[in-house]
Amino acid sequence: MPRLTIDDIEIEVPHGTKVIDAAERLGIMIPRFCYHRGLGSVGACRMCAVKFLQGPFKGLQMSCMIDAQDGMVISTTDAEALDFRRHVIEWLMLNHPHDCPVCDEGGHCLLQDMTVSGGHGMRRFSGEKRTYRDQYLGELVQHEMNRCIHCYRCVRFYREFAGYRDLGALQIAQKVYFGRLADGPLESPFAGNLVDLCPTGVYTDKPARFRARRWDLERGPSLCIHCSLGCNTVAGARYREVLRQEARLNEEVNGYFICDLGRYGFAYAGHPERPRSPRIGSQAVGWQEAVAVACDRLARLGPRSIACLSSARASVETLGTLKYLSKRVGSDHFVCFYDAAVKFKMGEIVSKLDGRTAVSLRDIEKADLLIGVGADPINAAPMLALAMRQAQRAGAKVVMMDPRPLFLPCDFEHLSVSPELFDVCLSALVKSTFDRERVGKHGEAAVTLYDRMLSCDPLDASVQARLEPLIAVVEGCRRPIIICGSDIAPASSVSFAADVALLMGEVKDQSGVFYVLPGANAYGAALFDAANGSSFESVVQEIEDGAIKALIVAESDPFRYVADRDRLQRALNKLELLLVLDYLPSETVRKAHIFLPTRAIFETRSSFINQEGRLQVAEKIHSPGTPIWQVSNKGHPPRLYGTGICGGEPRAAWRVLQQIAHTLVHSQNEISENDPWPVIGGECAVLARHHQHNGPLHGLRIIPQTSTAAFFDGDLDLQPKQPMDGHLTLLPVVSTFATEELASYSEIIQRVIGSPCAYLHSDDAERCGLLDCDRIRIAVDDGFLEIDLTVSDKMARGFLILPRHSRFEWQKLHCFAQGLPVEKIGNCTP
Repeated sequence: MPRLTIDDIEIEVPHGTKVIDAAERLGIMIPRFCYHRGLGSVGACRMCAVKFLQGPFKGLQMSCMIDAQDGMVISTTDAEALDFRRHVIEWLMLNHPHDCPVCDEGGHCLLQDMTVSGGHGMRRFSGEKRTYRDQYLGELVQHEMNRCIHCYRCVRFYREFAGYRDLGALQIAQKVYFGRLADGPLESPFAGNLVDLCPTGVYTDKPARFRARRWDLERGPSLCIHCSLGCNTVAGARYREVLRQEARLNEEVNGYFICDLGRYGFAYAGHPERPRSPRIGSQAVGWQEAVAVACDRLARLGPRSIACLSSARASVETLGTLKYLSKRVGSDHFVCFYDAAVKFKMGEIVSKLDGRTAVSLRDIEKADLLIGVGADPINAAPMLALAMRQAQRAGAKVVMMDPRPLFLPCDFEHLSVSPELFDVCLSALVKSTFDRERVGKHGEAAVTLYDRMLSCDPLDASVQARLEPLIAVVEGCRRPIIICGSDIAPASSVSFAADVALLMGEVKDQSGVFYVLPGANAYGAALFDAANGSSFESVVQEIEDGAIKALIVAESDPFRYVADRDRLQRALNKLELLLVLDYLPSETVRKAHIFLPTRAIFETRSSFINQEGRLQVAEKIHSPGTPIWQVSNKGHPPRLYGTGICGGEPRAAWRVLQQIAHTLVHSQNEISENDPWPVIGGECAVLARHHQHNGPLHGLRIIPQTSTAAFFDGDLDLQPKQPMDGHLTLLPVVSTFATEELASYSEIIQRVIGSPCAYLHSDDAERCGLLDCDRIRIAVDDGFLEIDLTVSDKMARGFLILPRHSRFEWQKLHCFAQGLPVEKIGNCTP
């Protein structure tokens, strides 16, 4: 490791560390504009000049462009360096409008900080300033080009790092313009990162415009809970409402960036219709009365007549306490997944992941081969797509097996095959890399699986021809990772992907599997629910039979996920008690007999486990209460005095559930008022091992040390299937921005998502007499679904791909319905 001296302080740093970063380790902040650790060095702004006194470099040099080396002696305070930086900042400020009082960046503006630290304090330029016309860049990012200092951060991120081409540098010299060829929304789902990256106020947060300065906000570390990646964020609230959410650096998860859903999807917490008071029926009541009545009704029903439901958006604290309550009331029914197939897959995932196969987003970036199995990263987990791009930029090969018309911001090989062929294609790709001796280290079951892979029949000639050159890539790679979805991938593929990753670890330097899960805390939900024999279907059936008389629903909405809503409604009508705890104005909340409002993630300390088994903690940002603009009709805060907070009744769901449990079992020996983790540890042995006296440790991996699931799965079929000619299979798929539950309550997200559309292969469209942009009608159980059609050649034949969209009732669709009746009813606008 090189050892150097900066400002008379000696430091040792890892190889490859830039001088500017070495100085920062010492607490010396060298001014910079163009340099960003996530983007690398470019040397465009010239603000980071320092004086090299000894070593291989001498004189003034840009500290962002030079790696630290042994024997370097550097001065950041040398008179020549200070004078150089002072002139540079003055040049950059020549054309700046000096509009800090009205700029949203004021208070956290790098240009303000660097102007002061660069020694520029007097404005001497009296000439005419350069001016630009601002562009409309959509509903999320505001453009103010006159503030630009030409640091090139925006273009480097947008085009090089994120891989989108609709924003760039236009014109030349003093007239360089950063924008689009024409006004219009930015196409990238990562465009909001321009707000964080821009060192001035060229790109600002449009939904939060003119609403707060940085020093006005209550800010703290939080998490994005819109998908299973668990990206780290910083949330900022004012007047009891979250106004901004920014990326928070986490080297193992999201790095420096987040997607636009994570940045702008938080409005559900301040939704105008959010229920904030307990009620019995339609009557608002106090907390004590609501809880007392709920406990009284539950106590009179007796054991085994109560079922408990939750979901993957509930925190670990909520899930663990609900499981505790379920056991204490003698209930055998605890359900977190409404689809039995998804529940089974989650059980496989939790049992298969271990310390040898679980990988993070940072591991994705370091891979030299990525194999996608039934995964659509942009729609299911956008930051995964960004990590895949970084791997591809570094030379990795990307292979995706999926029937959908996938888009990725990088080059990739797309095998548009049916989900039934995932296992066969994966086997054909990897089997030549194994040998029996190394496979045998994992036991007889692994050898049996290997033999089945070898005996697999050849694939269709066209698919086999595309696989041949990829097989050589698999044989030559050293760090392969399999990315497996849990949406359309069969259960066999979910299990097989982990087995293959484990076996490849014997012949490669590093191998792993990266699962995309159906929710922020799907992994945590599986820890509590996967081994449970109950299912939502059995709960509904027992309600209909009269065995279950009460239903406790904690932060979940069955009406959003169940196809047969009429049956669900009839079942709920038979209940003696529907007790709902939630913070969303959902259909289930409206139908509750007793409703208890809970706190959103920004209002209470919450823990979530992401797709790799990493437990992370979101801190409380602000106290609950109705946002002032809703109380005062967007005017001045009400001029009233009182001891309470309007709409401040919500409580943490785990606290409410513990209170109910304590009342019902008349014991508080296991219950702590301030710490739910002793209870949680009692319901999940894996979590119990990681419980500390002050709660969970942020960043812990909650995974077994060794895999507990056998290699061989009796349902695994590695024989190719012949497609059914002349049939269309309806395949509902996920679309994060349009499908995700919390985003459906965000007005800004709903304004930017596109209209729903279906996808069909051109051959199928021709056979059905359909054209691109036709309006089609699909027959469903109780009527028809009308939707626009997009024809594509980049997808599998025989499928009608239909993203689940919040603007139509996708719950009515049945996956893999064959012989699908589709007819044209008109044309839509392209």
